[in-house]
Amino acid sequence: MLKEKILNKAAKIGVLGLGYVGLPLAVEKAKAGYNVVGFDVQKEKVDKVNRGENYIGDVVNEDLEEIVKNKHLEASTDFDRLKDCDVISICVPTPLDKFKQPDLQFVEASTREVAKRLRKDTLVVLESTTYPGTTEDVMKPILEASGLVCGEDFYLAFSPERVDPGNLLYKTKNTPKVVGGVGEVSANIAKTMYEAVLDAEVFVVSSPKEAEMSKILENTFRIVNIGLINEMSIVANKMDINLWEVIDAAATKPFGFMPFYPGPGVGGHCIPIDPFYLTYIARKYNYHTRIIELAGEINDLMPEYVVERLMKELNKKKRCLNGAKIVMLGIAYKNEIDDMRESPALNVLEYLEKEGAEVSVVDPYVDEFEWNDEVIKTVPLNHELVAMSDAIIITTGHKKNVDYHMVVENAELVFDTKNILKGLGIEKNNVVVL
Repeated sequence: MLKEKILNKAAKIGVLGLGYVGLPLAVEKAKAGYNVVGFDVQKEKVDKVNRGENYIGDVVNEDLEEIVKNKHLEASTDFDRLKDCDVISICVPTPLDKFKQPDLQFVEASTREVAKRLRKDTLVVLESTTYPGTTEDVMKPILEASGLVCGEDFYLAFSPERVDPGNLLYKTKNTPKVVGGVGEVSANIAKTMYEAVLDAEVFVVSSPKEAEMSKILENTFRIVNIGLINEMSIVANKMDINLWEVIDAAATKPFGFMPFYPGPGVGGHCIPIDPFYLTYIARKYNYHTRIIELAGEINDLMPEYVVERLMKELNKKKRCLNGAKIVMLGIAYKNEIDDMRESPALNVLEYLEKEGAEVSVVDPYVDEFEWNDEVIKTVPLNHELVAMSDAIIITTGHKKNVDYHMVVENAELVFDTKNILKGLGIEKNNVVVL
């Protein structure tokens, strides 16, 4: 009956968590013709959704306004409304604590809320990134405490989110999906659900563990290769070698090489976090994931290394970093977005302030941000700010809304950690590249 409801667009869908993953997913499900309720504990988000006000860059404003107006999407803080849902997707944060241990409190709390209201013939899907075994070992017992049996009375699956904020080509709608169900029926129903919503292949694996591991592998591949290229950057600088030329040269090989690029660290909601879910669970199997942890160490070192490089460049000009006026271009973790989660630019800012620098932050996508229990407002980029600075450091690769020609023409020193200027054809003596 549930599969029939899904195919007929009669199924009512609940999405727990209205952040970077949950809201785009809720919007696509509503656009596909389903009635969707988005749940969040933050009333501000709920109120914005119900007013049709978008706060996620990957959601089209007009799409949100239209589906809210047509009552295909509404938001609520009332979890009792889960009783009415035939399909429930959990898209809540899965952060690490200060010891890089997984924090599943939001997943567990959401699952308990679902369990209190779970009824027969309901599909529950976890989309939050986590370690292999979470769906079956953590969620399933909580849900079965309701008295219902997984695979008979309700269905359970894991399908990892693959959100890439700011990606102009791949959005939620057209990104292929991986699904692993607890049993064949759960997998089949989940596959039916996503096929009815997405314009992309739905790839089914044999269990939730394979699906959970696939997301970990995707981001472990990236953190390891970023760690490798960051280490190459340090070595190349010591040897007076232009690593960016080296990467371009290596990338001419039509097989066996994929270019990665150095930078001030690793940011975002996935790469700095997901691989350490695997290091955690691997220890339970008496295995130490050395490559992941080493890559993490190298990437964590980069903000401090960047500040040390800046300090040396200032020394060449007989300037001291202590008391220097530094302009940071970019505080978001990635170009052309306002997302600051795990942004390495924040770590660069921390090291600059520790060394006594006077820092001004410019970011065309971020008006203000919280820093050391204060709200810091970003400043506009203008001729006076640049001319009065001792150095400009490019920490985010924004290619739009920044007048780099003006910056280079008026700055005494520009430290480009993202190699943005070369792509713009700006190569002058006052520019130093990571």
